[in-house]
Amino acid sequence: MKSEFWDVPQGQIAAIVTHLQMFERPAPREIPEVDAELMAHRKPDLEWYRDLFMRVGGQDWMWFSRLGMADDELRAILHDAAVQIFSVRVNGRDVGVLELDFRTAGECELGYFGLTPAMVGTGAGRWLMEHALDRAWAEPITRFHVHTCTLDSPQALPFYVRSGFTAYARQVEIADDPRKIGVLPADSAPQLPIL
Repeated sequence: MKSEFWDVPQGQIAAIVTHLQMFERPAPREIPEVDAELMAHRKPDLEWYRDLFMRVGGQDWMWFSRLGMADDELRAILHDAAVQIFSVRVNGRDVGVLELDFRTAGECELGYFGLTPAMVGTGAGRWLMEHALDRAWAEPITRFHVHTCTLDSPQALPFYVRSGFTAYARQVEIADDPRKIGVLPADSAPQLPIL
């Protein structure tokens, strides 16, 4: 068995990205009752979006791509009629995000999906995924896809597989460490040392 090591330059991070897809809506799963609402946000405020994005994935994990975007670039995505943004709201506070991207005809990408740490383990993930599946397959699509990486929660990949997605490709992504360029605070994702 052969293995190789690849150097990651100082100031950068590397992740293994797994791409997953499905071609039909899987059978609905039983979900626990969750005291939450799914709220649609048409043309969301960028400050609100970045705050939720940070609370869901930026502090504990390494969600950074949207945080480093210029306002015009981010607005072009979030305000596109083919992109649907939802939040999970509990007691008036947004504690989860769901982003469905229909910009490619016949497909939906699960752009972002996640919950704040306090919601993990409550059943809200299964509840949110059932909403995602219902909404994606309500449109005229033939493929629903998502990708996750090793900078995200280790629960993400097995969760997507349990939800009916099948892995089909793997890549290595190398990017500037967002903590070194000021996109994320230096104490974000402490499980990954800054080099």
